[in-house]
Amino acid sequence: MARLTALNPDTTTGKSKELFNTIQGKLGVVPNMMRTMGNSPALLNGYLQLSGALGGGTLGAKTGELIALAVGESNSCDYCLSAHTFIGANLIKVDEATLTAAREGRAADAKTQAILQFAKKLVNKRGHVSNEDLEEVKAAGLTEGEIGEVIGHVGLNILTNYFNHTAETEIDFPVVAAHATIA
Repeated sequence: MARLTALNPDTTTGKSKELFNTIQGKLGVVPNMMRTMGNSPALLNGYLQLSGALGGGTLGAKTGELIALAVGESNSCDYCLSAHTFIGANLIKVDEATLTAAREGRAADAKTQAILQFAKKLVNKRGHVSNEDLEEVKAAGLTEGEIGEVIGHVGLNILTNYFNHTAETEIDFPVVAAHATIA
């Protein structure tokens, strides 16, 4: 049972209503996570702005979804795994094997695998990556700008993972459960 309330887009007013209308126009629905974030229009707006900015970055939508899966698995966030598996498969058109591999930090190409491994290291080391970790990702062909975008994607997904853990957001996508366990 959810611990924070998902607002009803039909009865919500003010800034949250404006944001919900924008989300509805783009997605055709307002997912429960965003409905729950709507309790704080500042949070919802910040999430949408950062998500939109990163979506226009050089890494691309597919890599962004794969990073979301790697981070979601690292943080055992069933809501995010469910949402990003659905988005990856249905909107970005990524095959199931690629989506599943991303959760473990694996990819068919070396650059994407380096990105996913770096994302998982960022989570596991709480951002305290080593010089060797940076050299590995640079050796795989990432620019410093792309490294910054990976960090941005990880930060955005940690926000949503922690939000959904705290809220116990009701999953409104086909459920995908994490393999990892958090102590």
